[in-house]
Amino acid sequence: MGIRGFERRLERLVEGAFARAFKSGLRPVELGRRIVREMDDNRSVGVRGGTLVPNSFTVSLSASDLEQFEGVQESLCRELADAAREHGRDEGYAFMGPIEVHLEADERLHTGAFEIVGRMVEGQGGSGAGSIVLPSGDRFALTDSVITIGRHPDSNLVLADPNVSRNHGEIRPQGDRYVVVDLGSTNGTRINGVRIDRQLLEDGDEISFGNTRMRFEAS
Repeated sequence: MGIRGFERRLERLVEGAFARAFKSGLRPVELGRRIVREMDDNRSVGVRGGTLVPNSFTVSLSASDLEQFEGVQESLCRELADAAREHGRDEGYAFMGPIEVHLEADERLHTGAFEIVGRMVEGQGGSGAGSIVLPSGDRFALTDSVITIGRHPDSNLVLADPNVSRNHGEIRPQGDRYVVVDLGSTNGTRINGVRIDRQLLEDGDEISFGNTRMRFEAS
């Protein structure tokens, strides 16, 4: 997508509820540009030869700016993280863990001013990056533990889909990646429309458990 596409995505945030929030003149695209700069300026080479960049960003704002964002903070952080994820994907960057953006107040800053610090943070339990985007748009972060999927109420991901078996499948960590395993379900598990028994996940793969579709993202 590149920086221009990144900015276009962020500029859409000024509409609707976001437009009402940014009374101070501080715009999401300004925060996005700085996040991109943190990623680009703090690149390093990982042990596998990939280009590692920060994945955890703390955005410090004045107390008055942070107060104006009340009610939209979660959406703003999610959109900034999504845009950063797309930029990283376009640049071929790798991450040590999921991309996260946090807002906090800093009494040293005046209205309209902000600071951003990016860090490389491992996923929970030392696992790499990875999340499942659910049909609702919510994200389920993957860790170094096995994730169970099915209609059984004790599943980590409970799916209210009659075409999903009670114990339908699992997502298992494999090194710094993840593999989907079907547990002999009645209606099967599919990756990008193809029925599988076991398959390593790639960034952007669509996973179908019964009639429920979700997407794997590697950051």
